[in-house]
Amino acid sequence: MALTKNERRIRIKSRIRKIVSGTEARPRLSVFRSNKEIYAQIVDDVTGVTISAASSRDKDVSSAKATKIEVAKLVGKALAEKALKAGVETIAFDRGGYLYHGRVKSLAEGAREAGLKF
Repeated sequence: MALTKNERRIRIKSRIRKIVSGTEARPRLSVFRSNKEIYAQIVDDVTGVTISAASSRDKDVSSAKATKIEVAKLVGKALAEKALKAGVETIAFDRGGYLYHGRVKSLAEGAREAGLKF
């Protein structure tokens, strides 16, 4: 029997997480994409601490009337600004089992434009 979309994504995600891990020097940028919203957080997996987080539900982002791809770019920029304030410059990107395409790619580009290196 074929896998559902979610089961397939979880299988891909576990393959990615075997390789990508966040450290204090280079934390992990984790992405979750639902049908309506997009969420991202920067995580130090060694200590299990979320350093910064941003989503499309934040007040400064949700007030912008834009397409979902444009909103994802704003989320990436907001997350990068918070991370730079927290002292994080380089990260490891974890796409969460999603294709590097559309909203996930837009979020990554927004974070790069705002100053994160990955």
